[in-house]
Amino acid sequence: MAPPNPPQPPLALPSQEQLARMEIWDSYFTAATNADGTRFAEELKQALPAIELASIRRLCVFLHVGLGTADAATEERIRSHGESITAPLTHWPERLLGMIRLNANDVEGSLAAIDRWLGEGPMVGVYFPGGRLGALTCSHRNFDPLVERIAELNGVIMQHTWFKSAGRQYPGESTPSDLAALARRHPQVNFLCAHAGGEWEQGVRAIRSSPNILAETSGFDPTAGFLEMAVRELGAERIVFGSHFPSRSLGTELGKVFGARITDDDRRKILGGNLRRLLAPILETKSK
Repeated sequence: MAPPNPPQPPLALPSQEQLARMEIWDSYFTAATNADGTRFAEELKQALPAIELASIRRLCVFLHVGLGTADAATEERIRSHGESITAPLTHWPERLLGMIRLNANDVEGSLAAIDRWLGEGPMVGVYFPGGRLGALTCSHRNFDPLVERIAELNGVIMQHTWFKSAGRQYPGESTPSDLAALARRHPQVNFLCAHAGGEWEQGVRAIRSSPNILAETSGFDPTAGFLEMAVRELGAERIVFGSHFPSRSLGTELGKVFGARITDDDRRKILGGNLRRLLAPILETKSK
């Protein structure tokens, strides 16, 4: 006798009350996180109605701190108005979780930034970019002292990853395979694999044997089967939700989770439980 088919997922997002019960924390919010506090405030205010409608409680934002990860004008504003770096966190302390954008090409500067912003300041993690500015392939040995110091401070590490059919567009780009190489050198440290590598079938396979890597869900097109494969191959404990909002559709990114044929318990882990677990040590330290 054939096994019964799994329950059909809903054709629309759950109600706001049902969303609230999921306790959603977003690991990948992409408002204008540069030194211009006015622009960030404007974008966040425009995004807040949708964020509140979706009952998203906390959002991770990736902030430039003057390490060459931004355009020249933004870098100059950071040098002139350093207080603007933390202005969003000061204004929305119960909503935002700050993660600094590091530049592994500059090990000394990045180590100093880790100590200043994670060790002494309000940040809870770091983001390694994947574009032309400040990016270095994450399998590079420059990452080792940075990862070790971040781990000492209980910081969360998000690495941008993407597989591209034509290979690396820029020399410093990283793939999930590069992240797996780094993770093998630091088996006690957890890493977040942003966008599951874009081409998620290849991405999930690349990190499958690295239990200290969690896949992040945002950015790529919402094709059927992604989350089912990720849960099957990695386990729900190794997946975190990201919205990529407002540069991606919030409904689309939530739909990846709510449209998948997985259990509600797995959904809760993916939508917030796993990220809270990773952040718990550093949030506890910051609260003292």
